[in-house]
Amino acid sequence: MGGYFTQHFRKVVFILLGTWRSHSGYQNFVVSTFSETSRFYMPSLFEYEDAISKLYIANLDKLKDLISPLYSNTGRPAEVQPEIFRSLILMNHLKFPLDKWSQKLKSNFVLRTVAGFTLDNIPETTSYYDFMNRIYKLDERPRLKAIKRKPSKSIGGDKKLVPKKSGSVLKLKEQILKGRRFNNRPELLLQKIFAEVCVAQSIEFGLIPQTISISGDGTCMETGASSCGVKVCDCVKNGIYNCDCSRKFSDPNARWGWDSHNEHWFYGYTGYFISTYNKTSKTDLPLYLRLVDANRHDSVSAVVAIAEFRDLYPNLIVDTFISDCASDNYPTYDLLDFWNINAVIALNSKNKGKTIYPACISIDENGVPICPAGYQMIYDGFSHKDRCRIKWRCPKVLSKAEYAEPCDNCSKSPYGRVIHTKPSWDTRLFTNIPRGSKQWKDKMKERTAAERVNNRILNDYDIEASRVRGKKHMSIYTTLAGFNIHLDAQLNMLKSKGLFDFNSIFAIQKAS
Repeated sequence: MGGYFTQHFRKVVFILLGTWRSHSGYQNFVVSTFSETSRFYMPSLFEYEDAISKLYIANLDKLKDLISPLYSNTGRPAEVQPEIFRSLILMNHLKFPLDKWSQKLKSNFVLRTVAGFTLDNIPETTSYYDFMNRIYKLDERPRLKAIKRKPSKSIGGDKKLVPKKSGSVLKLKEQILKGRRFNNRPELLLQKIFAEVCVAQSIEFGLIPQTISISGDGTCMETGASSCGVKVCDCVKNGIYNCDCSRKFSDPNARWGWDSHNEHWFYGYTGYFISTYNKTSKTDLPLYLRLVDANRHDSVSAVVAIAEFRDLYPNLIVDTFISDCASDNYPTYDLLDFWNINAVIALNSKNKGKTIYPACISIDENGVPICPAGYQMIYDGFSHKDRCRIKWRCPKVLSKAEYAEPCDNCSKSPYGRVIHTKPSWDTRLFTNIPRGSKQWKDKMKERTAAERVNNRILNDYDIEASRVRGKKHMSIYTTLAGFNIHLDAQLNMLKSKGLFDFNSIFAIQKAS
C-alpha cells in the first residue's frame, strides 16, 4: 500500500516503516534503564511490577512482517511502531483512556520506559489513531442515517432474538462446503496479529496443545455512542420536536440487540469469542475475537467463527466444539461432522420433537436409548473404525440401575441387551460423544471458559465501562484485552516453573 489517507487533512501522506527494535533489544533497553535508576524509582517499579513483567515477556517481533505491507517504501520513517503497540497493551492493562495516555507517559518515567520510549520520542495521540486506522480498515466517520428507535416490545427472560432470515445457517453451511471464505472482513489483520503474535507465544509456552476443545459464546457489548444521533434538520426551529429526519450518528454501524441475561435492549455490537480451557494450569484463553451486528443470532456467528478459526489456526486440531443451545441446529452439526469435530451442544427446548432417527428405537430427550423395561441404557463406547456406531448396554448388567421388579423383556444373555445407534441417523441426537455421558458432561463444563473470558474482557479490562464507540476501536480494545489475558497466563506459567524472577532480572530487591 503506497499511502495513507488521513481523515483530518484529506491528503496523501507517505510513511516508511523505519527502524524496528527487536524484542531482545527492547529487553536490554528496559533492563539497563531500570538497573541504573532503580534506587530512585523503587516504589514505582514494584507498583507496576505486573505490567513491567508482562511487557517484558511480550515478544512483538512477528508483528513486523504483518504490518509491513501497510507502509510505503518511501517517505517519512515511522520509528516506534512496536513501541506504540506495546504501549497500547500497557494502556489496556492499566485501564487508562487513550486521549490522556501520551501525557501520562510524559509524566511517568517507569511507564514510558516499560513501553519502550524515552522522553524524546513519545508519540502523540494522533500517532495511536494512525496506527489503529492502518491495522483495521473501516470507515466509521459520522454519517447521516434514518433513526431506528429502541424496540418497545420485550423479548422475555432467557430468550434470544430469532434469526433475521430463516435458513441463514443452512445457506452458510452450503456455501462453506463449496469453499467460501471470509477473507474480506476488516478485522482480518487484527485477528492475524492476535493469532500469530499473541496466541502463538502461548502455544510455544505449552499453554495450548495441538489438539484442543473450543467453546463459542456471544456477549453483548454496548457502544459509548448515542442511539439517538444528533439532529441536523431545522424541525426544532419550526416547532417539530419528534421528527423522523435523518440524523448524524457517531457510531453508524451500531445496532439494537436483545440482552437475554439482563433482559433489556442494548445499542452496540455482539462479541462472538472462541476460547479454550487448559486443565493443567486452570486458565481460560481466548483464541478468536470478533464483533458482529447486535441483532445477529449466535447460530449464524458460530458457523462463520469456526470457519474463520480454522483458517487462522491451520496447525491446530479442533477435537470438540462446545456451545449453548443457540447452535442447536442440523446445519451446524452437519458442518462439524464434515470437519471431524465432535459436537457438544445443549439442546434447545424449542426444537423438541424435531428428530430424524429411526422410529423403532425408543430414546429420551438426550438421545439415550431406553430399554424395554423403561430404563436408560449405558454408553459402552464408540466404534470409529469398523461401523461408526455407538454401543449401549443393559443398565442392570452393568449395575447402574435398581429394579423394583424383574426385567422380563431383557436378553437372557449374561452380557445383557445391546443397542447400537449411529450418528449418521441423526447428527443432532446421536453425537459422537453421547449426550448425558460423563465425557459429555465434562466437556460441557468447559463451556464456562467462554463465559469467564467474556467476563474478563468486559469487566477485568473495562471494555464495557470504557464507553468506547465504533466497531474498530471496540475490536482493537477487545484484542488488547485478549493480549493481556494471554500474558497473564504466560507470566504465571513462567513463575510457577521458576523461569521468571522480577527482582533478579532488574537487579533490584525490596527494602527490608
